[in-house]
Amino acid sequence: MVYFIDLFAGIGGMRLAFEQSGAVCNFSSEWDKFCQQTYLANFGEQPFGDITQITSDQIPDHDILVGGFPCQPFSIAGVSKHNSLGNDHGFEHPTQGTLFFEVARIIKDKRPRAFLLENVKNLVSHDQGKTFKVIKETLEELGYYIYYQVLDAAAILPQHRERIFIVGFLEPVAFKFPVLPNLYPKIKDILETNVNDKYTLTDHLWQYLQNYAEKHRLKGNGFGYGLVNLESISRTLSARYYKDGSEILIPQKNKNPRRLTPRECARLMGFPETFKIVTSDTRAYKQFGNSIAVPVVQAIAQEMIASLQKPKILNYPIRSPLQLKLFENRTAFHERTGTLG
Repeated sequence: MVYFIDLFAGIGGMRLAFEQSGAVCNFSSEWDKFCQQTYLANFGEQPFGDITQITSDQIPDHDILVGGFPCQPFSIAGVSKHNSLGNDHGFEHPTQGTLFFEVARIIKDKRPRAFLLENVKNLVSHDQGKTFKVIKETLEELGYYIYYQVLDAAAILPQHRERIFIVGFLEPVAFKFPVLPNLYPKIKDILETNVNDKYTLTDHLWQYLQNYAEKHRLKGNGFGYGLVNLESISRTLSARYYKDGSEILIPQKNKNPRRLTPRECARLMGFPETFKIVTSDTRAYKQFGNSIAVPVVQAIAQEMIASLQKPKILNYPIRSPLQLKLFENRTAFHERTGTLG
């Protein structure tokens, strides 16, 4: 049995993906009370709260640590917002930016066999690559073999959604990120029928969005609403979708366009039809916009679990002093026992 813990759990997208791959969750943490409500409704347990207040000895042993640590300090939108406000961002952000080090603390203390971390694509280029360099080196200094790749959910979900996934193994294993099959998804396939008129944009809001888009077009900018081609895919669903729905608007015949319903957002992220939506529309939009593409993570989870079950690679390059010490200890053990490990 493979056990995992679900950190920065949100509404449980990572948990769904790993459970669908056969793993068992034995701990979860999420500080947002509305996300906790959704998590409780779907998994029958309320996650523990603020990870900074949870000591490592309160966390059970586990095989895999999973978590999408807060991405706002590293996202393009997040950096722009903090710059405009004169705030620090990335690792210098006084709260969110330091939460990666809470992940590192738990990895150091609990020594899981593997981990999966998720964040926005911009993490790789933030601060000329310095932020990601610190993250990667920190994880390697903990003795882990690191793999990372940016994957776009657009191959299997009707949404352009690029995220970086960082995978680490305590032992050298044969791991490759999955090649996502191109299912040629279309936005029309996730739409509901008989949608309530409350999701249709008012004349005032629709006119405002058109004027806003035209103003920026004249300035040579790309800002504007995203009226979806129903035979294609949408832009990225974000946590701000509740404000006006402008990044993903569904055209309607003889009517103003409409925003997605919360259930359509769930489908856009790959959540099953059985997933319960128990909060207001506003909260639901935020929750799905902050979540992960479930089938993408499921594909990664399957590869990770398969890698843990394969024979170890004995000639994998040593990348840190701690890895060298671990390797020497293992080699001495194998020589004494005559085993290959």
